[in-house]
Amino acid sequence: MKKILLGTTALVSAGLIAGPALASDPLTVTVGGTVTAGFYVIDGDNTAPATKVNDTAVKLVARNIDINAEGTLDNGMVAGVLATLSLNDDWNTANAGRAPNDAAFRELFAYLEGGFGRFEIGGTDGAAFKMHYTSPWFVPGNGVDSPNILNVPTAITGITVGGAAHRSSTFSLMAADANKVTYFTPRFAGFQLGLSYTPDVSYAGPNPNGLGAATAGAAAGVRIDDVIEVALNYAGSFGGVDVGASGFYVSGETVLNVAGGSDPEEWGFGLNLGMAGFTLGGAWYQSEDLAGVGAPLATAAGAEQEVWTLGLSYATGPWTVGLAYLQDEISATGLLDQKLTTWQTGGGYNLGSGVDIGLDLQMSEVERAGVGGGDYDVLSGGLVLSVSF
Repeated sequence: MKKILLGTTALVSAGLIAGPALASDPLTVTVGGTVTAGFYVIDGDNTAPATKVNDTAVKLVARNIDINAEGTLDNGMVAGVLATLSLNDDWNTANAGRAPNDAAFRELFAYLEGGFGRFEIGGTDGAAFKMHYTSPWFVPGNGVDSPNILNVPTAITGITVGGAAHRSSTFSLMAADANKVTYFTPRFAGFQLGLSYTPDVSYAGPNPNGLGAATAGAAAGVRIDDVIEVALNYAGSFGGVDVGASGFYVSGETVLNVAGGSDPEEWGFGLNLGMAGFTLGGAWYQSEDLAGVGAPLATAAGAEQEVWTLGLSYATGPWTVGLAYLQDEISATGLLDQKLTTWQTGGGYNLGSGVDIGLDLQMSEVERAGVGGGDYDVLSGGLVLSVSF
C-alpha cells in the first residue's frame, strides 16, 4: 500500500506532468510492483482468557503488480490507465465473490490530465484517501497508519463495539476502491481541491460491468450508496521547512436502512513537517455510524470511532529510522469505550535498486473493560525485506 499511496500523492502534489511522447505513438506501458516479507517473533499476553501467544511467523504482504499505460496526446493532454494486480488473499476478494487464492485487480481506472486538472474514472481510491497526510513510514513496506503488517491476533482486531470494528487507519475507507469518478483541480498557491463520487460501494474493488441497471431492491441488502468525498490539501515550504496539510469530509447514504436508519460520515485531518532529514507527521480521523468498508450502522447504536497518530522519522543517506504511535477508540450507546493502541519503532537501510532491509518493533495494547475479558498486550519484532521493481 505504501508505494501506491506515496506514488499517487506525489503525482497529485507535483501537478501530474508526464514526459513527452509523440502523438502518433501508442501509450507507453510500464510494469512495476512491490513485495514485502518479514520474519517475526510474537509474544501476546491474555489474547483470550488465560491464554498467551508465543509464536514465529513469516509475513508476505504488499503483493502488488502495477501496470501503467500513459502517453501525451496531440492536444497536450495526458491519458492513461493504471491497473494494480494483487496476488493471493487480497482483502477485496471476499467482496467480489472470488476464491481466496485468486489474483485480482484491486484497482483499475482510466485518467485524463492537463491544464484543467486531473479526471479519474474507475475502481480506485477517492480524493479523501489520495490527498491525505499522516505519520511517516520508516520501516520498509510498513507503518503504524494503515499497516501492511500488524501483529495483533484477529481475536482482537475483529472485536466490535456497537457493531464497529477496530481499525488502524486515519484514511477514508468508506468507498475503498469501488468504481467512482474523481476530479483534482490544478494546484494554486500550494492548494489543491479533490472531489469524488461513488454511486455504489457493494464491491470494494473494481465492479464488473453488465447490461442494464441494478435496482436497490430487497436483494440488494444493506449497503452504502452515493458516497461524496471532498478533500483539500496544501504542499509548500516556509523558511526551509516543507509543509503538507490535508483535510477531508466523506458522507454516504444507506440503502435499506438498518433499524433506526444511518447515513455514515467520516472526517480527517493530516499534517507533515519536514526539515534537515526529519519528518514529523500526524493525523486525526473520526467516523459515525460506520462499521467498516461499505457497512453502515444504525444511528441508534450511537457508534463513533476516533483514530489519531503521531510519528517522527529521520533519513540520512541510505538509512531511515523513526518512532510512531496510533490510537483507535470506539464508543457506542450503553457500552464502555474500547481502545487499541500501537507503538512502532525501527528503521530501514536501502541496498539500492529498490531493495530495502529493516527492523520492525511493535507493541500493541487493547483495553476492553467489560467486553470479553480484560486488556490484551502483544509485543513483536521482525526483520523485513522489501523489493520494489
